[in-house]
Amino acid sequence: MEYFGDKLKSVRKSKKITQAELASKIGVSKWAVTSYEQGRTSPSVEVLIKICETLDTSSDYMLGISDKLPHEMTTVGLSDEEVRLLLQFLNLVEQNRTPKK
Repeated sequence: MEYFGDKLKSVRKSKKITQAELASKIGVSKWAVTSYEQGRTSPSVEVLIKICETLDTSSDYMLGISDKLPHEMTTVGLSDEEVRLLLQFLNLVEQNRTPKK
C-alpha cells in the first residue's frame, strides 16, 4: 500500500481529526494509527473500511487504485513521485496552518 500512510495522514488532518480521535472511532490504538501513517504496518480490511467510513473517503483512493482525491482535486498526469510529493506538501501546509480567530 504505497503512499497509504501519506494519504491517511493528509485526509485525517483535512478532517481535523487527531490520531487519538481516529483510533477511538475505528477501534484501534493511537499507536496503530501512527504505525499506519508511518508505513510500518497496514490496517486489516475491516479497519480499512472503518477508516474510509470515518474519513468519508474511498478505499480506492486510500489504496492507490484511484487517484481521485477526496477534496475535488485530481492527480491525472502526475507521476507516482509527484503524487507522493503533493501529499507531503498538503501535510506540510496543514501542519503550518494558523488557526483562524
